[in-house]
Amino acid sequence: MIMTVVNPHIKFTYEDYCLMPEDRRYELIGGEFFMVPSPSVIHQRVAANLEAILRQFVIEKNCGEVLDAPLDVVLSSQDVVQPDIMYISRERSHIVTDINIQGAPDLVVEILSPSTAERDRTIKKKLYARHGVRELWLVNPGAQVVEVYSLEKGEEKTPLLYARSERRRLVSPLLTGLSVNLDEVF
Repeated sequence: MIMTVVNPHIKFTYEDYCLMPEDRRYELIGGEFFMVPSPSVIHQRVAANLEAILRQFVIEKNCGEVLDAPLDVVLSSQDVVQPDIMYISRERSHIVTDINIQGAPDLVVEILSPSTAERDRTIKKKLYARHGVRELWLVNPGAQVVEVYSLEKGEEKTPLLYARSERRRLVSPLLTGLSVNLDEVF
């Protein structure tokens, strides 16, 4: 059976997104819904480790706030995502509301999984750059690698690659002074 889309020009909005069932996770990208599956145990472990490292650094430096999924980041009326981890600087704390984040976080961390990796690497990376995310980390738990992208001015730069096997500490261009031992992440 072939399914026909009657009017592909109709796009869903944040208002439609708010009507979706709360027992499942969705993202709205370009006015289209994407279901986000439940993360794996390794995904959760890596996310928890990274969140703890980032939170400790941000608290010590008193430079902002670290939050995690599930939490809506409203980039536009047709783009609502739920990054695994996000950092919002103190200077941009006005985008944090009681309900959601209204704008681009300074730093987004996406833990790659087989079902979301392609979307995270392509569509969401471009979406983050378009809306003003300054730095994106794509974390591959299987390969134990972190790709650090500087998205300043929407330019696509070659990422900094950090592999656990190299014993090199991850350094964030955005968070000056942050140095992450990947043995504490993976």
